[in-house]
Amino acid sequence: MGGKVSSKMAAVGRVVQAVKPHAPLIKFPNREGVPRPNVQEALKTLAVSSPSPPPLVVQLPLSRPPGPLARLPGTPDSLATVKKLPQRYRRRALEAEEMDYIQRGGPE
Repeated sequence: MGGKVSSKMAAVGRVVQAVKPHAPLIKFPNREGVPRPNVQEALKTLAVSSPSPPPLVVQLPLSRPPGPLARLPGTPDSLATVKKLPQRYRRRALEAEEMDYIQRGGPE
């Protein structure tokens, strides 16, 4: 029985030797000597350094329908751009059942 144990230990030792030690790919600077900011002090500093008038709250009438959404800046997607996308990045087509579920706002 002692021979089996020693052969298993030898096999385990070989496996451990084959595993390479971890080499980190990202190195962070040493910040042990840098004092950590206090949240309250940081907020006070921001309030003092940039005096600005309080934001105005404007109530919009609810009867008016909202206008069109503003588009984000950038180049809009064209049909050619969409066709170049690999299948795994394309949106899948919605089935009629899914569209009905979305239209009614969830389960009945």
